[in-house]
Amino acid sequence: MEEWLQAGYRKYSGEKMDVYYHQGMCQHAAKCVKGNPAVFEVGRRPWIMPDNGEVGQLTDVIDTCPSGALKYRVK
Repeated sequence: MEEWLQAGYRKYSGEKMDVYYHQGMCQHAAKCVKGNPAVFEVGRRPWIMPDNGEVGQLTDVIDTCPSGALKYRVK
């Protein structure tokens, strides 16, 4: 959480969970975009909207990130 922000992650807040993203670590495997395009959409600002998905499904998608560029905190 706070340590992730200090490590260069950006926080995207939602009602039930927060998603953290580190652009420099991303390998652009697109597992997030393919896994849940309602939450992860590169052409939109903000491109991550945690409230557009269910917590359980979203954590599953984030856990498939091969680079570790995505992290989450369930509230």
